[in-house]
Amino acid sequence: MRIKDILSPESMIMELKATNKEDAIKEMTDLEVATDIVNDEDAFIKSIWDRENESTTGIGGGIAMPHARNKSINKARVLFAKSKEGIDYNSLDGQPVHLFFMITAPAGADNTHLQALAKLSGLLIDPDLVEKLKATKTPEEVIDLFEKAEAKKDEEDKKAAEAKKAKEAAKAEGKNDDDDNKPLIVGVTACINGIAHTYMAQEALIKEGKKRGIEVRIETNGSEGVKDKLTPDEIKRAKGVIIASDKKVDMPRFDGKPLVNHPVVDGINKPGELIADIMDGKADVYHASASDKSEESSSSTEKPGVWAGIYKNLMNGISHMLPFVIGGGILMAISFIVENYGGGAKTPAFIFLNNAGNLAFAFMVPVLSAYIAESIGDLPALMPGFVGGYMASIANGQFQVNVQAHATSPAGFLGGIAAGFIAGYLMVGLKKAFANLPHSVEGMKPMLFYPILGLLFIAAIMFYIINPIFSGINFAITHFLNSMGTGNLVLLTTILAGMMSIDMGGPFNKAAYVFASGAFANDPHSTTAAILMAAVMVGGMVPPFATAIGTTFFKNKYTVEERRAGVSNWVLGFSFITEGAIPFAAADPGHVIPSCIIGSAVGGALVGLWHVGVPAPHGGLWVSPLAGNIGGPMHILYYFLATIIGSIIAGLIMSFWKKNVKEDPNE
Repeated sequence: MRIKDILSPESMIMELKATNKEDAIKEMTDLEVATDIVNDEDAFIKSIWDRENESTTGIGGGIAMPHARNKSINKARVLFAKSKEGIDYNSLDGQPVHLFFMITAPAGADNTHLQALAKLSGLLIDPDLVEKLKATKTPEEVIDLFEKAEAKKDEEDKKAAEAKKAKEAAKAEGKNDDDDNKPLIVGVTACINGIAHTYMAQEALIKEGKKRGIEVRIETNGSEGVKDKLTPDEIKRAKGVIIASDKKVDMPRFDGKPLVNHPVVDGINKPGELIADIMDGKADVYHASASDKSEESSSSTEKPGVWAGIYKNLMNGISHMLPFVIGGGILMAISFIVENYGGGAKTPAFIFLNNAGNLAFAFMVPVLSAYIAESIGDLPALMPGFVGGYMASIANGQFQVNVQAHATSPAGFLGGIAAGFIAGYLMVGLKKAFANLPHSVEGMKPMLFYPILGLLFIAAIMFYIINPIFSGINFAITHFLNSMGTGNLVLLTTILAGMMSIDMGGPFNKAAYVFASGAFANDPHSTTAAILMAAVMVGGMVPPFATAIGTTFFKNKYTVEERRAGVSNWVLGFSFITEGAIPFAAADPGHVIPSCIIGSAVGGALVGLWHVGVPAPHGGLWVSPLAGNIGGPMHILYYFLATIIGSIIAGLIMSFWKKNVKEDPNE
């Protein structure tokens, strides 16, 4: 596809009426809607501003490139607009913008469109082309300029490809090449949407290298994926590495190389400075043990905050955990249906499905911990994170394993999160400690030092510190509940139900459930025990139902991944599988957990107020007919109402409280 295929006279404004940034974006968007490029103006403008709020697309030199890639866009297109007087666009160089390129790509844009967008972006590095564009008076002149520039670029690329092929052939014959004596710098460019800045930075760095007689090889992490991937030989031969990126890239391969790490816009606007830092020996040597530190502490002014780093690591764990939650939860839900309506707990189908679901759940917290650790400390941190998460997920003595000094209750997902971060930063510390060992023992670090010491330290920390802390919490809660008795039934059901949402499987949740199920086990025919069981089940059903409600009716408050996970929570909530809400609670505990506690507590209070009893230790709403055995048919309705009211309250509080999320550019 040629550049002219993404340019059109109908998508050009040869003189903008707008005099400020807001009006300019609105004027360009109005034309996008009028020409059927955009199908949802509000959603599109929101995505444009979300991108601007991350960092301005006014790249300097009088150019701005607002862009988006999402489902509110129908066609891949570049809208060209000019402002003779210039508009204050909060550009990086502080100068007014005269040329605007509003780049749009639908969520499912194919590679041919993306390649054309990338090529157009790369051409804008040429100052001669930019000056000529400023002088154009008609759309036809704009298209003609790009066609000529594209033809020139294609010819240059063809000659470069032929030269590379000839060079490779000469090497195969054992001949030397003059280029082998040139210094080589390698690098990676990447931006959030991977449409424009990625390729502009690549082009700028390569051109600057040619001017200085330096060979520059740049890998792009754009919307098409990784292109021009660097080879191990190129990295080994390189004098240094330039990372011009706004997102995470593969870093460990650059271990031991001088490296500079900047935002992608610096690759566009300051290629000379970046190359000079490498050539003048000003770049620090990168060590894989500090990969996260180097990414989060680049010399740019746009450093992510502490929470951004924590959130990135947390989401790495959550994304790997989700399949275990969804797969295991759905199979367990099906097993409860089989148990209650297909033959009971001894049927082979129930046993098989329930065991399969439980096996997936057994991996849930260990996987969460392992991939939090891996995000922080790379691959060597995976095993300590996994073991720490496993120690947090099982009770002392379970599977003949002692995981804590004085405890009988698991630490749950909160303990697992702690294990993941501890294991990750523990490995970062070990890598730093061993950074200056002789090169002769380099191979022993990943095969001997890291796994042994990583396991030793995480096991000790979990055994003597983390798990005993949660165990102490569990003991104190259980003692408190036992001391309450059942005199004030409404207060007790309120507390029990609220506790089910505090840590969703940890000490609070387990203490409440064990208290209620213990009372039920002691006297299965007790109405009070049945009421306590109903309260904990309502409290445990509220979190998954609340997140399902939120992701269904308040889509702008949740990420695409959360909305997908939210669908399964309708089933998990119905089945009293609280763990379906764990990914939401882990990602945003400050909003999700308090909201669910309130909703669960309200549901539990209603159970106590209405004296709703369910004589079953599990099953959620699948066992609702049993409520009729305690208080008559109306109590089945009350059981549903307590769950529904608590879930709606939690879902509304959570969703109104949460901020709008930035739209996923790939959706």
